[in-house]
Amino acid sequence: MRKLNEFIWETHGIHAGTEQDHVKHGIDKLEDIIDKAIEAGNPSITFIIHSPRLTNFRYIAERDTNVKFIRGNRSYLNYPKRIANLRKKYAGRINIKYGVELEWMGPDLGLQWSRSKIFQAEDADYVIGSVHFAPEGLPYDGSKEEAEELLKMRGSLEAYWEGYFDEMIQMIECFGDMIQIIGHIDLPKLNVDMPESLVNFETSAHPLANKFRTLLELIADRNLSLDVNMAGKFKGVGVYPTQSILRRARELQIPVCVGTDTHHVRYYGLNYKESLEYIQEAGYESYVSYSKLIPENRTIYDDHELKVKYTILNKGIELLNQRLDDTHRRIIPDFSFGGSFTEFLDLYKNSTGMGDYNAIRIRKWGKSITVTDEAPKRPERKVNGLFSEHLDMPGVISSLFNTLASEGINVETARLKSNHDGTAEAFLSIDNKNGNIQSAIDFINGTDSGLFKKLTYKEDALLPQYNNGGVYLLEMDGVRLNLGLSEKVILTKHHNAPGVLLILLSALASKNINIKDLRLGKMNDVGYSAIAIDGDSNVVRNLLTKLGDQYCEANLIEFHSF
Repeated sequence: MRKLNEFIWETHGIHAGTEQDHVKHGIDKLEDIIDKAIEAGNPSITFIIHSPRLTNFRYIAERDTNVKFIRGNRSYLNYPKRIANLRKKYAGRINIKYGVELEWMGPDLGLQWSRSKIFQAEDADYVIGSVHFAPEGLPYDGSKEEAEELLKMRGSLEAYWEGYFDEMIQMIECFGDMIQIIGHIDLPKLNVDMPESLVNFETSAHPLANKFRTLLELIADRNLSLDVNMAGKFKGVGVYPTQSILRRARELQIPVCVGTDTHHVRYYGLNYKESLEYIQEAGYESYVSYSKLIPENRTIYDDHELKVKYTILNKGIELLNQRLDDTHRRIIPDFSFGGSFTEFLDLYKNSTGMGDYNAIRIRKWGKSITVTDEAPKRPERKVNGLFSEHLDMPGVISSLFNTLASEGINVETARLKSNHDGTAEAFLSIDNKNGNIQSAIDFINGTDSGLFKKLTYKEDALLPQYNNGGVYLLEMDGVRLNLGLSEKVILTKHHNAPGVLLILLSALASKNINIKDLRLGKMNDVGYSAIAIDGDSNVVRNLLTKLGDQYCEANLIEFHSF
């Protein structure tokens, strides 16, 4: 029996209070629970906050305060800043994630209100779409009295549930593009029974069963995840959702998130392992968490080697997704696995094998990324190239490319290594059919002698291996790059001609952005580059928008997954 993890990367995690709730709904002093997580040795902690509601959507307890309660709009606006301060305070000690639980309040003003709240949730890691209130203004998760009143208004148990599913479907259709997860899909069971047709929805011909099947299929088609939420267990009605729903979700290949939906410090960390046992019972061996709206795959097993493989998979998913716009990021990618990663073939049913090629390929929308943790083998093909020993500082590589371009010399591939002592080495494989390499060397020695310690041109040289371990980007769209990944990487796809890459390198040098490593590749007339950098992310993103039409793609990749 394989051992399960004792920790989960929560999504529907710890509810943060607004610090001015008239009716308490979350934890105000977040430092207390972060300290508790660090003491437990947990690598990450996840906070979530409800989007403020329109004032006519209130629970009885809220109405009794005689205050138009909308859960602290000012505190909601301050929520991203609050998290940013915590991340700074606890940097290096724990990873802090945060999300928003978006309240569905109908397709009219409620929809516009909710969309405005998403724009105010700057840089949230994820958004959960949840239905708590009926259009009649009564909550599904309020008091028994409120549920009985709504049941009476709708006339039957089936109509009660049908209305809830109608609202779920309407929510997905209206702002399915703004959410990643569907919250507690069978929430009404908190206060009313599940009708027989829903208990046996897999085989029932009842219209309610068919509507629920349609809802699950819609979730699958829209590439959304399903919230597996332990709060129902705390409240005595069982985990959201039931096992039969979860089994159907697995058949539809709907990813699941796990969470405790905690509202009190004393409940933190409870039922972590039990939540993994619950999804395992339905046939899941992995689940997803999110960073910056991008899904991260997590194993349920306490297996170090498997966790490392998931880390590599998540790096590749981040690389690919950050090359795409928001719409295409939502599409679930296709996978190919080879070598030591072939065990994933059993977990991802539509994946394909790559034989002994020890790598993971992630692809969608005509783009692909291939990653591995195995140091790439040195190509045996011999090339002509320029070896450089120089100062490790911004602008040096730009100067080198500038001089080569002035002689009409195109750089085909590159290798760069920092010596971590203020110096660096580089090898540039070049095509000098149209230029004079010795003239370029003489020019550099005459104008930039203080930057370059040594420049040597060699014919029939082997590409050097500058590998430091870790995760490698092997290929981009099938083009070999072999870059060891670091915190910030620029990926480009551009016209392959002398001087084109110089545009980017000059732009980086102008803003004092240092290049740590560089890999180039090409396919026909298209050039590819992967550049590891140090520098201000906002400055770099601004530069990448100004490179011109010769760049069909230029993206800054920042890694957030752990």
